[in-house]
Amino acid sequence: MSWVLRGPAQRFEPREWFAGPEVVELALAGEIGAVRYVEPKALVCTAPRVTVRSAADAAAEASSELLFGEDFEIVDVKAGFALGRSLHDRYIGWVPLDALALPSAAPTHRVTARRAPVFGAASIKAAVRHELPFAARVAGTMAGDFLALASGGFLHRRHFERAPADRVAAAALFMGAPYLWGGRTPDGVDCSGLVQQALAAEGIMLRRDTDLQRAEGEVVPFRARAAGDLMFWPGHVGLLLDGDQLCHANAYWMAVVTEPLADVIARAGAEPEVRRFR
Repeated sequence: MSWVLRGPAQRFEPREWFAGPEVVELALAGEIGAVRYVEPKALVCTAPRVTVRSAADAAAEASSELLFGEDFEIVDVKAGFALGRSLHDRYIGWVPLDALALPSAAPTHRVTARRAPVFGAASIKAAVRHELPFAARVAGTMAGDFLALASGGFLHRRHFERAPADRVAAAALFMGAPYLWGGRTPDGVDCSGLVQQALAAEGIMLRRDTDLQRAEGEVVPFRARAAGDLMFWPGHVGLLLDGDQLCHANAYWMAVVTEPLADVIARAGAEPEVRRFR
């Protein structure tokens, strides 16, 4: 049994805080009353990519994705799923427990290719064990042109050294990717996942959902918009490029596309809210 105090406790976003009714994290002791508080346990994702779901069920709706090497702190386990929080954006959801493990080596590099093959030996002719998506985090030591991964296998330096220079270059890696609700990789991505990964190239860590992202950044008058700004509509976001073109993952084309901003406004029936993130 747990209970919620009126007032201050209401400020805790349930998508980012374990604030009850079944689980209350220890950090909220004194803010939210509970019979038992839980201290999140830090784990790391060991699958190339895994869906974060809204419930402990493989058929539950997707809400995000966790990528190889990303940290995920858990507070509960049920039916083979772990309830936890992604530490890069504090987003909460359920992940298969077998896709997680205790942290070992701290990440040393980040995959910068759309998709990076992990070779069985330090040779481009070696068998490929599996592939890692853009933004996966890896640990290892250099062996010639390869990174010998602590988790096993070898990653070619061209797949982690050439980082996109900025948000526009990072977004370009996703062009043509299929639209996937909850996705965060070039294998499938949604609108908020795309801009989150694009701005991460500049060290700007956005929250996960469009309404959470929209609550941050500097509001800019529509007439003062510039390349690099984010365009927000209710439930949708895109990245403005030069020439008043919008790069966005959308369910209309079911893909990441670049098209005239005017066309998107015509379909939406309204001008977007413009926010600038630096």
